[in-house]
Amino acid sequence: MPLTPFLDSQQSDEIAALLAVASEGSFSAAGRRLQRDPSVVSKRIAAMESRLGVRLVERTTRQLRITQAGAQLVAQLSAAVAAISDAEQEASLGAAEPMGVLRLALPAAMGRMWIAPMLSEFISANRHVSVVADYSDRFVDIIAEGYDAAIRVGELNDNRLIARKLTDHRRILCASPSYLAERGSPSTPADLANHNCLRFSGFASFPEWRLFKAGQQHRALVQGSLTSNDAESLLAAARHGVGILGAGEWLMSRDLEAGRLVRVLPDWLLDGADGGVYLVRPSARFSPATTLAFKDWIETKFAEAPPWPSIAR
Repeated sequence: MPLTPFLDSQQSDEIAALLAVASEGSFSAAGRRLQRDPSVVSKRIAAMESRLGVRLVERTTRQLRITQAGAQLVAQLSAAVAAISDAEQEASLGAAEPMGVLRLALPAAMGRMWIAPMLSEFISANRHVSVVADYSDRFVDIIAEGYDAAIRVGELNDNRLIARKLTDHRRILCASPSYLAERGSPSTPADLANHNCLRFSGFASFPEWRLFKAGQQHRALVQGSLTSNDAESLLAAARHGVGILGAGEWLMSRDLEAGRLVRVLPDWLLDGADGGVYLVRPSARFSPATTLAFKDWIETKFAEAPPWPSIAR
C-alpha cells in the first residue's frame, strides 16, 4: 500500500523506527535512540510490514537483519528525510538577511557595459553585502575558484552548475555608415570575402564566421586588419569605419540606436542563436542568502527585457 501524500503520526513513527533500527543494528539500541521501549520499536516495524505486505527485518533470538526490500526502503526514506532537512535549511537561509561577501565572475565587456551599472542598485539595496566582481572573458571554474555566481554568455557545458537563462543571445553583423559608403554593403555572406572583417578571437568558431538564416548556413573564413580578444576594442574600430564587426547585439545596440553603426546582412545571424545569457551558480545543497538575493535581483532585472536597447528582429 503506497504512502499517502500526508503522513499520519503512525506512519511517521514507523519510519522513525525503521531508520533507527537500520542505523543502530538492534531494537534495544534503536529504542535508546528514540527514547522508546524496544518492544514499541519492534511493534512499529511489524505494523509497517503488515501495512506494506513485505518483510523488512529478519528477526532471530540473537540478531536482526534488514532484508533486501527493507534496505531499498531505508535508502529511499533516508533520501526523503535528507531532502526535507535540506528544504528547511534552504528556507531558513533564504529568510535570513543577506550579509557577507558575494563573489561574482562577470564577462568583461558585457559586465562593464551593462551589469556594472545595475550592480550599484543591488549594493545600495543590500547594505550588509560586500561584492567582489571579477570581469574577465577567461573560463572561470566557479566551484574550484570559490565564486558564488557568474554570468555566462553562449552555450553552457558544465552540468555541475545550476543555470537560469536571463535572456536570448544573438550575434549580428554591423559596420559604420562611412565604411559601407566607401566599400559597399555585402548582399550575401560570400561577399564578406571582399571586406575587412573585425574578428573576435574568443568565438568558439574562430577563425570562421558561421552564418545562419532560416535553415541556411554559410561558413566564411574571413580576413581583416584587426583581430582581438577584447570586444570593446573591436567596437571602437567599427565605429571608426575600419571594417565589419560580428558580435553580440548587446555590444552594438547603443551604436545602432544612435546611428553610429548599421546592420549588415540583417537576415543572417552569426553562430546561430548561440545559447543565451545565463546566471550560473554552484549546485550545492544550500545557497547563502547573499547568493539567493543576487539571483532574485538579477532575474527581476531581466524579467521584462535585457538592459540594452532592443534591436528589430
